[in-house]
Amino acid sequence: NCEAETVAALERAGLSAEVFRWTRPAMELARYEAYVLPGGFSYQDRVRAGALAAKDPLLAMLAKRAAEGAPVLGICNGAQVLVEAGLVPGAGKVEVALARNRMPDRVGYHTRWVWCRIEASNCVFTTGLEPGTLLPLPVAHGEGRFTSLKKGRVATLVAQGRTPFRYARPDGQDAIAFPDNPNGADEAVAGLCNEQGNVLALMPHPERAVVLGQVSRGIGGDWGAARDQALASRDGHANDDGPGMALFRSLARHLGVA
Repeated sequence: NCEAETVAALERAGLSAEVFRWTRPAMELARYEAYVLPGGFSYQDRVRAGALAAKDPLLAMLAKRAAEGAPVLGICNGAQVLVEAGLVPGAGKVEVALARNRMPDRVGYHTRWVWCRIEASNCVFTTGLEPGTLLPLPVAHGEGRFTSLKKGRVATLVAQGRTPFRYARPDGQDAIAFPDNPNGADEAVAGLCNEQGNVLALMPHPERAVVLGQVSRGIGGDWGAARDQALASRDGHANDDGPGMALFRSLARHLGVA
């Protein structure tokens, strides 16, 4: 149910976007250069979030295009679909899960703004962003905890540079407790990419932070100060790029549209 905001973000980056419904033939997916699976509730999140959508014939074509190098971004429910389909971490195997939120003082569905720290990686959606950059982004999910049955697997992915987004405290340090880590994700992982860097499963919603005026009043930091100044001046700067646009601008540059 987030396709309209996602289309708006892509078009703001100079890309031409089309909403592709699940009822269309899978072969028609082949003609696109890049793909975004938006947030929402595919198949009403029955069984578990993303599980049924991951079995849809469209995912076989999406996996084929990803293997050919096409960029694929899954946001929130889209991230859950990519993980359930084995596109992330990759090789068609389901190695991690986006489990139910679980940590002290925190259970169930949760909506709030969080800080995400950019990590060194080859992810096409973070090109141009220096490692250590902090982006405030909103989360809204009940099953968003990156974890694995294999002990140490998520830590290995972090060491391999496969986690371009990790939850952080406002000062940039690791988010080890709620509310900085909103769901109890292993190693505070907020986004996980495949080895080639062209497929990203991201739990926060960048499409809900494309303009400066959307940034939360209480987020603080440089982004919060810029938002307050823009709204106070009433000179149109509230419509300047917000933190979420960095991903869509990176995609546009990767596709040669910038």
